[in-house]
Amino acid sequence: MLGAMTMVGNGGMSVPPPFSWGRMGTVAPSFATTAILLLVLGLYLAGVVRFPKVRDGRTWSIKRTISFIAGIVVVAIATQSVVGEYDMTMFADHMIQHLLLIMVAAGLFAMGAPLELATTTTPGVSGRLLNAVVDSKVGEFMGRPIVGFALYALFIPVTHLTGLFNLMLSHMWVHHAEQVGFLLIGYLFWRPVVAIEPSRHPLAPGLRLVYLALAVPVDTFTGLALVMSTHEIFPAYSAMHRTWGGPILLDLKTGGAIMWIGGDALMLGAMIPVAVQWMRDEDAKSVTVDAELDAAPQGSARAIFPTVPVPARPPHEH
Repeated sequence: MLGAMTMVGNGGMSVPPPFSWGRMGTVAPSFATTAILLLVLGLYLAGVVRFPKVRDGRTWSIKRTISFIAGIVVVAIATQSVVGEYDMTMFADHMIQHLLLIMVAAGLFAMGAPLELATTTTPGVSGRLLNAVVDSKVGEFMGRPIVGFALYALFIPVTHLTGLFNLMLSHMWVHHAEQVGFLLIGYLFWRPVVAIEPSRHPLAPGLRLVYLALAVPVDTFTGLALVMSTHEIFPAYSAMHRTWGGPILLDLKTGGAIMWIGGDALMLGAMIPVAVQWMRDEDAKSVTVDAELDAAPQGSARAIFPTVPVPARPPHEH
């Protein structure tokens, strides 16, 4: 488990020292996680450096680079700070980590457009293979918005309301796989929302708003199911015999409230820029139509707004 110092509970599982606000500055580094994050960041920055050479001098957007770097920082905070130290011990802390990974970091990665950068700048055989995978039927299928939405809607309740969560508490490799799943599925979910990378199935701004609205009940349902629990549903927490932090049932309910309220708040917050973009697009369309009407000769409005001819009524038969 990540953490600078741990003690062993009566159940034989590693338990960190009691949480206190004084530990908020704790750094719990993991060599493997740090190395992976630095490798991913290095590959991305290498692609940024190569991009002008393969796109006729057009430079890569600095906003995309900043977004991707911010995503790396959020992952580091979620896994290498005090959040990562208590993610296996406190359910409420795990929920904070979950929101940071799938809602914040994954969204920032989608804004960084890593797939477009990789398919554009990866050289040689690796680049051709990557592009072949992206252009394949499997790649086309995975790029559909409905796939990202369905994976998100399935992954959240399965990883928090079934025995899979208890398995994660008992096996570190399952825990790490869950963290990777948060990032990958979150990226697929947010990709059609930020709509930065080229897509064969783009969503209009209005549909993006509907897409997000339909996702809100996922966190709401899962969070409420946890809040309404009458007993601890994950035996691994009981096996830890944690002597601090209050009742484990209260911790479970607190985690559910964080998912419910925090997840819904983040989802609703993401709707604001989408709604603004939708209004701007509608305003731009109105301006275009007005300009076409002003430029059209008199009597030619039908060329812009064609009407359907109404057939003549047959004479009344007596």
